Amino acid sequence: MGDEDMKIYNTLSKQVEEFIPWNSKEVKMYTCGPTVYSYAHIGNLRTYIMEDILEKTLRFLGYNVKRVMNITDVGHLSSDADTGEDKMVKSAKEAHKSVLDIAKFYTEAFFRDTKKLNIKRPDVVSPATDNIEEYIKIISKLLDTGYAYQANGNIYFDTSKLKDYYKLTNMKAEDLISGVRDTVEEDVNKRNKTDFVLWFTKSKFDNQDLKWDSPFGVGYPGWHIECSGISLKYLGEYLDIHCGGVDNIFPHHTNEIAQSEAYIGHDWCKYWVHGEHLNSADGKMSKSKGHTLTISTLEEKNIDPLAYRFMVLQSHYRSQLTFSFEALELASNTYKKLRKKVSSLREDEEINNSLKEEYIAKFKEIIGDDLNTANALTLVYDVLKLDVNETTQKEIIREFDKVLSLDLTKKIIEKDVDEEYIKEMIAKRNEAKLNKDYGLADKIRDELLAKGIKLNDTRDGTTYEVL
Repeated sequence: MGDEDMKIYNTLSKQVEEFIPWNSKEVKMYTCGPTVYSYAHIGNLRTYIMEDILEKTLRFLGYNVKRVMNITDVGHLSSDADTGEDKMVKSAKEAHKSVLDIAKFYTEAFFRDTKKLNIKRPDVVSPATDNIEEYIKIISKLLDTGYAYQANGNIYFDTSKLKDYYKLTNMKAEDLISGVRDTVEEDVNKRNKTDFVLWFTKSKFDNQDLKWDSPFGVGYPGWHIECSGISLKYLGEYLDIHCGGVDNIFPHHTNEIAQSEAYIGHDWCKYWVHGEHLNSADGKMSKSKGHTLTISTLEEKNIDPLAYRFMVLQSHYRSQLTFSFEALELASNTYKKLRKKVSSLREDEEINNSLKEEYIAKFKEIIGDDLNTANALTLVYDVLKLDVNETTQKEIIREFDKVLSLDLTKKIIEKDVDEEYIKEMIAKRNEAKLNKDYGLADKIRDELLAKGIKLNDTRDGTTYEVL
């Protein structure tokens, strides 16, 4: 059980609630993973940063957390409403590679990007294609209990069987257009326009690369059933937190709730947490609109990916954020100054533990209040203004960074620090010590330490090591 109170905005109740998990021993958390047909753009990655902050906050507050994430490598069509071409198949055709090769390539790219952003890898990462038997088991029961039906070879979920299908969203049936988007053609096989596919057969796409035998015919799962299947398999029938971007609320998460609760027969997930969009100047940043700013794009412009994380943390996860390179450049400069300041703080003084505990408590209160990362960053600056020794300041900020994950206390190794420069600085320091100018000697030592160079005084002279 957590040691501190935690409050989080729940999309299900439309309000900030006290977080109380189903079971006090472990928080079960599910986060929708990427569809690995392309590189993740920085808009996608804003959501993963939010989820990372949430998981680390829970752990920092004393909770045990088990987090599961899927990798969508089949079944996600170009429309979220079950129409269009499979995104994976389309990408594979364009690259003249197999679907599984494409999935492997972009899965590895995704985790390289998240590592650069200091996003913790979930405890369980499961590709959709590894869980076919789980989907078949769920779909079979839904057919038996009348929640699903077969039409023209495909298996559909019957949303009319539910009284509260729209409980996650404020939408009403009459507000919906066919297939959600204007460009989508209506599926004539559906009994109701909000019904969705649980299993596609070859009657839908004869050219689908990945197919499996099933009681319903040779085919492949729909996108929505994958997350329910993987979550139920690894986290059981009582889920505490389900995360994703706001664009997942409808239809994806709405459909997950429908099929999961119809299958298990009771309430499923207590808290639904959604991150807002990152917008470009002309609207939502998405692959379909051609905005494909990636971590590689930032690195090509010599921008540290952690500067982007810093920019994201300056705003609340439930607020839309407009991206511009001017804004990122400003955030990058601020981040560099902050990290340089914190990383150069001394570490050889006695820690004021009572002050440390006081500020950790303040941080827990701030970050536990619906993940207020902006105020948490302000608290970092407040610590730097404290009338206390540098070691205490650094130790407090090191604790904060277990959640913020900005490498604030990590030594900065500057590229222009070469061996000749280090030898020259050691010589100047030795001269200062001979002249009993210990203040200058300490200053030179600290300057090198801030650049990631640690000096060691030995009987045979001064040596150095790169940290």
